[in-house]
Amino acid sequence: MTTFTLASSEPGLWKQIFNFDSYGELLSLLHNSVIAGAVLGIIGGLISVFVMMRDLPFAVHGISELSFAGAAGALLIGVNVVVGAVTGSLLAAVVIGALGVRARERNSIIGVLMPFGLGLGVLFLSLYKGRSANKFGLLTGQIVAIDTPQLSWLIAIGLVVSASLFLMWRPLRFASLDPEVAAARGVPVRLLSPIFMLVLGLAIAASVQVVGALLVLSIVCTPAAAAMRVTASPRVTVALSVAFATVAMVGGTLLALGSSIPISPYVTTISFAFYVVCRLIGSRRGWRRSTGRAAEEIAEPVPEAAVPAHHP
Repeated sequence: MTTFTLASSEPGLWKQIFNFDSYGELLSLLHNSVIAGAVLGIIGGLISVFVMMRDLPFAVHGISELSFAGAAGALLIGVNVVVGAVTGSLLAAVVIGALGVRARERNSIIGVLMPFGLGLGVLFLSLYKGRSANKFGLLTGQIVAIDTPQLSWLIAIGLVVSASLFLMWRPLRFASLDPEVAAARGVPVRLLSPIFMLVLGLAIAASVQVVGALLVLSIVCTPAAAAMRVTASPRVTVALSVAFATVAMVGGTLLALGSSIPISPYVTTISFAFYVVCRLIGSRRGWRRSTGRAAEEIAEPVPEAAVPAHHP
């Protein structure tokens, strides 16, 4: 009786997720991707604070869909994908900023733009006859396509976003916390809103190039959402948000270098882990504060006037 052993040439599941063979060579070849991750982590962490303060996660998703459509259109006609993504993002930002002044109107506009942008992007990708990896990368992210010209684009966008946020940080924060009082104090609330939407569009267009259109929320929303769970200090919130986003981007890039899996699962997992840990810490602190207040109320002596007099 002859026994045949079939040796599978496919790598194991663990090897597909984490593969550090020839890691040094890959790191030297893809160092642009690590730099791009650090740049996106910084701008994503900064703008994430205002996205959460202004309740714009849904807007981020809507803009990312139009950015995806613009990038897919650029891929189809053979022009720079970054230019297409920026064009789509800015177009969506202008429409949302101009038509969606109130939250209800804004959500309605986003609900209309999202399926239109996604459908348009799918149409362009269906017509594109090039490499399938380019199609898949626009949705789920990719790191091997970050060449020197594209890195230069990302750095330039990062500088524009960072400088814009620096210049309007104080009035934008005031307008985000209390727009009515800010308007009464002379802050140009109506002007700041569309300007911020344009800056947000640039940040999303840059992020789509690496993490993909479907998972951009992990960089532009989750970091600040996690930071706000553990601190109420504005400065600490910004510092933690930037740190969380940068670690998620750079860490996800380093883990994805040697694997056959797109970068987005690594980035989203790290970002989600930060949020879960921060939420647990915040919940524990809240439980301690509530327990402490209850103990103080129990231990507080009852005023004599509140004690009924006893007559023999």
